[in-house]
Amino acid sequence: MILCEHLTKRYGDLLAVHNMSFAVAPGELYGFLGPNGAGKTTTIKMLTGLLKPTSGAIFIGGVDMVQDAAEAKRQIGYVPDNPFLYERLTGTEFLELTADLWGMGGEKRARKITDLLKLFELEDKADQLIQGYSRGMRQKITLAAALLHEPKAMFLDEPTVGLDPKGARLLKEVLRELAIRGAAVMLSTHLLEVAERLCDRVGIVSQGTLIAEGTPAELLSQDSSQNLEELFLALTGEESEYSELARYFD
Repeated sequence: MILCEHLTKRYGDLLAVHNMSFAVAPGELYGFLGPNGAGKTTTIKMLTGLLKPTSGAIFIGGVDMVQDAAEAKRQIGYVPDNPFLYERLTGTEFLELTADLWGMGGEKRARKITDLLKLFELEDKADQLIQGYSRGMRQKITLAAALLHEPKAMFLDEPTVGLDPKGARLLKEVLRELAIRGAAVMLSTHLLEVAERLCDRVGIVSQGTLIAEGTPAELLSQDSSQNLEELFLALTGEESEYSELARYFD
C-alpha cells in the first residue's frame, strides 16, 4: 500500500534522506524510529506529498505520488507532529470544512463527524472555538479530521504528544482497528515501548539512512539487547551518551 524506492532528499550540501526503500502492506502497522534529526519527518513529508524528493519513487496504493499527487493524496490520512488548525473555527466546523475538502456529503458525512467527536470525547467541546482547546484536544481533533474520509494509508508523526494516558491508549486502539480494517499505518514515535508492543514491523533510521528493519522479535533475536530501546540505542550510537553518566555525579 505504501512503497518508497531509493528515496533521497537533499537541501544543498545536506543529505537529509539517503536511498530509503521500504514498504508497508495493507493491514500492517509500521513503526518508524530514529533519533531527532534522523530524517523521519522529512521522509513522512515526502510520502504524503508535502515535499518533493530529490530522487526516488513513492507509490500509495499503486499510484505514483510524484506523477499523480492528487490521486495518491486521496488515499492518505496525515497527523503531523505540529498540526495547523483554524483556531477561529469550532471543532464541528473544522470537521465540516475537512469533509467539504474531501467532497463528503449526505448522511454518512454527518454520522462520521458525530461518531468521531464521540470517539475522541470531544462532543461536549464540539461547539467551542479551537483556540480554547488544550494540546491534547487539538491532537484529538486533528486525528478525527485525518480519519474522516477513511484513508487507506495513515501517516502519524509523534501522535501521542499532548495526549494523557487515556488518550494515548485510545489512539493505540484506533490504530490497531485501522490496521484490522486493512489500512496501512505508518507511525513515527519516540516511545519505543509503544512501538515494541503495537507495531507489526519497525524501521530504524539514523542520519537519513534505514539501518535496520523487521519485526521487533526478529530484530531482538539478532542482538543481545533485552528490548527495543536497548537495540535502538546500540544501533544509532546513542548509548555512548550514557556510558560516562556516572562521572557527572562523582
